[in-house]
Amino acid sequence: MRYFETRFLEEADEFISGLDLKTTKKIFYNIDLAEQANDQKHLKKLQNDIWEFRAKFAGLQIIPKAFGIAFWDKTDNKETLVVATHGFIKKLDKVPANEIDRAVRLREKYFNNKQKK
Repeated sequence: MRYFETRFLEEADEFISGLDLKTTKKIFYNIDLAEQANDQKHLKKLQNDIWEFRAKFAGLQIIPKAFGIAFWDKTDNKETLVVATHGFIKKLDKVPANEIDRAVRLREKYFNNKQKK
């Protein structure tokens, strides 16, 4: 059973496409686990509507936005989406405020564009 589906914004796609194949596979493996388990080991709330996808690989926390930073979109009745906003390599336990701010801006832009359609 899947608790949600993950979609990637352009910034998240760009981040992932710049990674090596092993790291990319690990990210998608962890996203798959998060979609099936929906637990804080793989998906952790940072603040308000911003969440962090987590994947450790070669000792680094890798964070693309929905693997890394993401938000939920529950506006369509038929499915729940987690939207990955962007990615970065996390070097400390705490997510930098500028990365959270970036996710908030991308979330606002996403919902503004969705309302226009």
